[in-house]
This record gives sequence, structure tokens and C-alpha cells, in this order.
Amino acid sequence: MIPLFKSHYSIGKSILTLNNPEDSCEDGSDSIFSILLENKIRNLVLVEDSPIGFLQAKTLSEKLNINFIFGLRVNIKCEDSESLHKTVIFLKNAEGYKSFCKLLTEINFMDNSVANYSLLKKHWSNEHFLLAIPFYDSFLFYNSFSFSQCIPDFSFCEPIFFIEDNNLPIDSALRSIVFKYCSSFGYQTFEAKTILYKLKSDVEALQTYKCICSRNIGRSSSLQKPNLEGFGSSDFCFESFLEKSS
Repeated sequence: MIPLFKSHYSIGKSILTLNNPEDSCEDGSDSIFSILLENKIRNLVLVEDSPIGFLQAKTLSEKLNINFIFGLRVNIKCEDSESLHKTVIFLKNAEGYKSFCKLLTEINFMDNSVANYSLLKKHWSNEHFLLAIPFYDSFLFYNSFSFSQCIPDFSFCEPIFFIEDNNLPIDSALRSIVFKYCSSFGYQTFEAKTILYKLKSDVEALQTYKCICSRNIGRSSSLQKPNLEGFGSSDFCFESFLEKSS
């Protein structure tokens, strides 16, 4: 099972930090690097919604002798559909960094920073990039549970698909859908676990943080009425990862 960490640089998504373990305080937020060192894990797969923390994570990974793998979740849509979904672009090596930056720059100039598969195809290099389809918020997720009818063009790459089990009601049905799709097209699937906090007991801290980040005019959020769609499990944590991978 692959632990997919996300840090506080993905605003409103995670309460984990990328701080140096030496700088961590007992009452502060948990550092991803502290978790890795405590559990003798030498690989960091970081899947972020923003590239802002890339340099910090890369620098500290090198200092601590940790193999660093970075993936960026981007909003994307099919050319024949207005429905948005998520995909993850992994940077496979340092040589592809310049191409990665060019791709991100062009995405930022798209309407609302939403990419499409033609744009990915234009910049794509299988030598430098890997396309991964997340378990949640993917085209399969929205095709199955909404009125979306997106059929992506994967002719330029060989995508992989992540499979998760976080005790959500949709997990079992979605797993079957992903397995069936990948079996039809010969795509690989990998068991994974999205990690947003360290312990199950930290879920309330994440809920509080998400409520703060999601406050909008005319919309109130509180712990009694958080208004957080899909927030129904305490399993998006490292504690759960240890339980399921043991």
C-alpha cells in the first residue's frame, strides 16, 4: 500500500507540515518527515494541490536521505465535457523539472487554471512524467455518481489508477468500477492511502481547520454543522495506514 501524503500547502486539505523534525514542537502540527523517520520509511510520495511546498520538501528530503516523489493534483476536463475532475501529474526525475514548470505555467493561463488532455499531450513525456488517476474526484468518480460523461484521451500516456479504502459508503462500489475499467483497458492499479493527519483522533482538528478555510459570505460552518461534503471518515490518517498495511 502506498501512503499518499498531503501537507498544509494544500490549503484546507491537510494539517500535516513539511517542517524539519528538529524544529517540531510537542504541541504543534505533526510533520510528515517526523512520521517518516519515526516509522523508518525512506520514501515520501507527496500529492499536493499546489506546487508551493515542492522546494521545501525536496531540500529536506535530500538532507534526510529520503527518496522524494512529487505529484500535483490538477483540475482537468475532457474537451467534450464541462465537468471537472482531478488527475495527478507525477514528476519522475529532475531532468523533467523544466518541462514540468512549462506545463504548469500554461495550465495557469487556461480559464480558471483548468487543463485539458490536449494540453497534457502537447507537453507530455513518458520519460519525465507519470499520470495517476486518484480514487476520489476522478473522471470515473464523477461519471458514476453525477451526470458527467467524460471519456479521457490517454493515447499519449499509460496512466495508473489508485485504489483506496477509507470506510466511506461509496468505497466498495467505486473500487469495483475502477477495477472493471482498468481490466478493460489493461491499466495498472495500486492500493493507496491518502494521509491528511497522523492519528484518527486528529480528525476533529482537521474538521476545524477545514471549517475555517471554507468560510464564505452567506455560509456558516461550525463543528456542530460543518457543511463539509463527503467528510465522513476518520481513516485518512497514518494510524489507519499502519492498520491496513500490517
